[in-house]
Amino acid sequence: MPLVLPAIVVGVVCALILPGVSVLAERLQDVLWETLPDTLGVGRFSSVWMVVMLTATGLAVGLVLRAVPGHGGPDPATTGLVDAPMRPGIVPGLLLVTALALAGGVSLGPENPITAANIALAFWLGRRFAPGAPGELWVALAAAGTVGALFGTPVAAALILSEVLASQPGPGAFWDRLFAPLAAGTAGALTMSLIAEPSFDLSLPAYTGPHWGDLLSALLIASAGALLGLLAVYAFPVAHRVFTALRHPVLALTAGGLALGLLGALGGHLTLFKGLDEVKVIAGDPDGWSAGEFAGMAAVKMAALVIAASCGFRGGRIFPAVFAGVSLGLCAHALVDAVPLSLAVSCAVLGVLLAVTRQGWVSLFTAAVLVSDASVLPLLCAATLPAWLLVTGRAQMQLDGDGKALR
Repeated sequence: MPLVLPAIVVGVVCALILPGVSVLAERLQDVLWETLPDTLGVGRFSSVWMVVMLTATGLAVGLVLRAVPGHGGPDPATTGLVDAPMRPGIVPGLLLVTALALAGGVSLGPENPITAANIALAFWLGRRFAPGAPGELWVALAAAGTVGALFGTPVAAALILSEVLASQPGPGAFWDRLFAPLAAGTAGALTMSLIAEPSFDLSLPAYTGPHWGDLLSALLIASAGALLGLLAVYAFPVAHRVFTALRHPVLALTAGGLALGLLGALGGHLTLFKGLDEVKVIAGDPDGWSAGEFAGMAAVKMAALVIAASCGFRGGRIFPAVFAGVSLGLCAHALVDAVPLSLAVSCAVLGVLLAVTRQGWVSLFTAAVLVSDASVLPLLCAATLPAWLLVTGRAQMQLDGDGKALR
């Protein structure tokens, strides 16, 4: 009972920081991608403007990281969604470069840096006002509040933390340890729902199954998504070594921005940014592109994710991975239109997320939320099995201090 009130406070504050950074990024994005090109008389998403803007974003982020205290925290290639608390003095600079990257079109989401910032603040304030409470409590509360706000539901927070808590010894029953984080996640989700109404539903046609004929499709598409994700995972340390060889973070980020601009020119403007708004565009018009074009979008987005996450940009990998998975699912449906659209998209997202995040629950949850149809769950659960066999025990999209991939 004594944990309920601090859990609610942490959840509400976490939910307020997220839209604050998002609104700042959106306002700056309007200036960079609408006002400025219109003033200069160039196309908003012309190839030249994409290359110039992404390169300038890399340079700007690099210069800010060089100037701010703590330089934005540790190398983002070595961090995950929930990590140990950083010093609170690092948080302002981290949030600033996150907003710059989101606005500039970098293919990363806000989840990792926002979670890190909230954990740092909750840990610092918690240790000051409740020094007797264990430090890991504040980490769990901040992580749950942030994830609940990101997905608009505490279920996502509970699922992610269930994997974390299951690997940690501790007194009490599992649900006793999950109680306070679930309260924080609920507070974060409700706060975000009241001020922003987040939604991941792609409004795809309802799935009319399950049917036995769809089982093979689900297994193959999820496995294909896992293989696409693994290609990115194994390219990740190679790309990191290339950018590290440049020896200067400003140079590495500028080069990374240039590479992202060239990829944007190749894949089109829908492959830019974190991908949440863009994925609704392509899902809303599944006949607007060919199977080859959808496959190209998926490949470009995964390449952009690898470059952005390895050259030094601060950001998360879930949202761009979702875009790549949806593109792959739309490609599968375009190749074989007998495969139901909702099933193809959800299974492809499931496979890609399993490889990129290595978190089974959040991958399954995200895939199901995108189609908002419980009838796909039996096939999604079946599709998880071969996809997990492909990814488990293999390299992860996270490096250790020596630049080697974790397993």
